[in-house]
Amino acid sequence: MAATPPAAAAAAAAAPAGGAHSVFVYGSLMADEVVSAILKRIPVSSPALLANHHRFNVKDRIYPAILPVESKKVAGKVIMGISDAELIVLDAFEDFEYVRRRVQISLTMMLLKESLALQDTSETMHADTYVWSDAEDPDLYGEWDFEEWKRVHMKDFLTMTLGFMDGLERPEPKTRVETYQSFMHEHEQPESGTQVKS
Repeated sequence: MAATPPAAAAAAAAAPAGGAHSVFVYGSLMADEVVSAILKRIPVSSPALLANHHRFNVKDRIYPAILPVESKKVAGKVIMGISDAELIVLDAFEDFEYVRRRVQISLTMMLLKESLALQDTSETMHADTYVWSDAEDPDLYGEWDFEEWKRVHMKDFLTMTLGFMDGLERPEPKTRVETYQSFMHEHEQPESGTQVKS
């Protein structure tokens, strides 16, 4: 029997009632602010890698998609101790564009050795993740960049996310995709060639 990774053991001990799921996140959910807006807390997390997948840009979207691609890796993090109810909220947030899949990930940790050299160590564990539902989507391209997203889009995305969460309380809530599309329509993004004033 494999040993439970220390981070996973800590998360299980701190898990809310009703399940102890681990979810590998690789896009907007890597930002604690977004996770907090959705779950009303920031779960225990650890840096992680998902092998044999690629993180794509999606045309007309500011969030990424992942699909299986041999010999590629997606860097993200695993959020742990997710309750059954929180998993349902994450499913609603990811909406029909994604399907939840069980994957094996590697927890990544950098250890400082006596020689002051960094050594990468990893332990594997299973987690849920959200994979793009259309593997043949022609709108997937390139590689999505989290740091660029944080600089350029996080503020608006967080505002949209808060609107989506408020909408979940209504009798006829909008889907996350509908919320995203109406928000983006109201806040038209400048063309990529537009210069920013300094």
